[in-house]
Amino acid sequence: MSIIIAMCTYALTMSISPGPVNVITMTSGLNHGVYRTIPFVAGATIGFTLLLFAIGLGAAELITMYPQTMKVIGYVGAAFMLYMAYKIAFSKGTISLEERSEPGFYQGMLLNILNPKAWIASISGVTAFTAKGDVSSLVLFCSLYFVICFIGVGAWAVVGKQAKILVQTEKHLRLFNIFMGTGLAAVALYLLVF
Repeated sequence: MSIIIAMCTYALTMSISPGPVNVITMTSGLNHGVYRTIPFVAGATIGFTLLLFAIGLGAAELITMYPQTMKVIGYVGAAFMLYMAYKIAFSKGTISLEERSEPGFYQGMLLNILNPKAWIASISGVTAFTAKGDVSSLVLFCSLYFVICFIGVGAWAVVGKQAKILVQTEKHLRLFNIFMGTGLAAVALYLLVF
């Protein structure tokens, strides 16, 4: 298997697997549509790619030197996830797309930079696919990951939009938002405890 296929497979697997960013993307896709979710997807993609690049340039060594840094990132990330969970769970159960409270570019970027799953995926990916000091392999990996991450995370917005067929009333939408917000809060609490 070529290194490019391996990089692409890893990027797709990590980008499309369930996690806080994808939960928010799906919820936004259902509540606001795919088009209005694209800024969040773009922010999450750029945030992850910047994190991946920074770790490839040596940020992982800082984590090794200062292991408490990862704990702090986990706590701040979990707190931000709890904030986003609250926003989702208590958003209005309205079918109308007039409300402009969809998550945006900066929320997506910040969430992925503070997301412990993103840190683990970045450290694992850089370790597996780049050699220390080899910037060309890092740039290749980041470039492939950028495209695949945008598609993988964006697919969750499409899934959310398609789920709108199942959510026909404001009551159903409200229940969906509560369920998704509660699920995201559970992930955040898990990160705080473990």
